[in-house]
Amino acid sequence: MKIENTKAQMRKGVLEFCILSILKKGEAYPSDIIAQLKSSRMIVVEGTIYPLLTRLKNGEILEYRWEESKSGPPRKYYSLSTKGEQFLLGLEETWNELIQAVKLNTKNNSK
Repeated sequence: MKIENTKAQMRKGVLEFCILSILKKGEAYPSDIIAQLKSSRMIVVEGTIYPLLTRLKNGEILEYRWEESKSGPPRKYYSLSTKGEQFLLGLEETWNELIQAVKLNTKNNSK
């Protein structure tokens, strides 16, 4: 078994949470989201993020607006909906619980 496969699965598992956390700061264009994820060492490609954004939009977690671009076609900017803000709060709570559980388990196993 290769550790890289497990690392990739761990990243996939938190990708949605990371995207919503980015959008909590304000609306963003998908390439800006990808850049922020890459800068934090989350390896993401466009083929991964666009279906996820569409799924979140269809689930009413995200909203979007179109903005005309001077250098090409109109751009779609995403933001959290009210439902998305509540959804993110639930994810943050779960994330904090997971952090505590992992810390507790790794602490207990080091004895």
